[in-house]
Amino acid sequence: MVQNNNTKTSLNKLPGIDPIWDNIKEEAQDASDADLAITRYMYSLILGNKSLEKVLSLHLSKLLETAHLEDRLIEELFDDFYNSHKDIKQIIRSDIAAVFDRDPACHRYIEPVLYFKGFQALQVHRLAHWLWNDGRKDLAYYLQSVSSRIFSVDIHPAAKFGRGIFIDHATGIVIGETAEIDDNVSILHDVTLGGTGKKCGDRHPKVKSGVLIGAGAKILGNINIGSSARIAAGSVVLHDVPNGTTVAGVPAKVIANNDKDYPAQNMDHLLPSHDNEIK
Repeated sequence: MVQNNNTKTSLNKLPGIDPIWDNIKEEAQDASDADLAITRYMYSLILGNKSLEKVLSLHLSKLLETAHLEDRLIEELFDDFYNSHKDIKQIIRSDIAAVFDRDPACHRYIEPVLYFKGFQALQVHRLAHWLWNDGRKDLAYYLQSVSSRIFSVDIHPAAKFGRGIFIDHATGIVIGETAEIDDNVSILHDVTLGGTGKKCGDRHPKVKSGVLIGAGAKILGNINIGSSARIAAGSVVLHDVPNGTTVAGVPAKVIANNDKDYPAQNMDHLLPSHDNEIK
C-alpha cells in the first residue's frame, strides 16, 4: 500500500474488525519492502506479533528498561493490564486515531506507535494509573519517574485521562495528581496542569471534552476548563473557562466565542484578531 504524504488512508477502505491494526501491519510491510535496513525491526516488533497490544508491550518495555527493572517484567505488567482492562483496546485505538486525525506530520498509523513520544508517554501513564488504582503505588511512581526521564513528560500516576487524547511534541508536559482530562482533548508541548501552591487535596484543573491547549499554556488550580474551549499558547489560566470560548493572555481572559465545535479536533490556533493578518 503506497500512500501519498498529502493523503491519509480512510479506515473505511480497510477490511476486518480491527482496521487500525490491519493498517499498521500493512504500513510495516511497506516500510520493510522499501528499506531492507528496517526489515528486522519491522518483523521483530510489528509483523512477528499477533496484536497491537503485544506490540506496545514489547516496544514500551524496551524503552522503559532499567538496571532495576528488566524489560521482561515491564512487558508482563503491560500484558496483565491489557488483559484485565475491559476498555483499553478501544482506548489505545482512539488515541492512535486522534494523533493520525489531528497531527499534519502523522501520515501513517504506525508512526505514533513506534516514534511519537506523546502517544508513548500517554500509554505508559495509562499503565501507571492502573497500577496506582490497584494499590501498587511505588511501582506506579517508578514508571512515572522513568517515563519522565525518557520522554520529558511528567504525569502523576493518579491523573485521570479519557480517550482520544493527542499530546503533540510532548516535551515539557507537567500534569498534577488531581488533574482530570476528558475525552478528545489536544495538548501541545510545554503545557502545565498544576496547582497554585502547597495546598493538598483536589488542587488541579479539570479539562472537559474537545478542549485545545496551546503550547506553553499554564493552567493552575482546581478550575474547570469548559468543553470545546481553546487555551491560547503562552496563556496563564487561573479561573474557570466557560464552554466554547477562547482565552488568552497573562492572566488569561475570554477573548472570543469559538465558531467551531471541538477545537481539539480542528487544531486551529489562530486567534480571531489574527485571522486577517496572517496569509
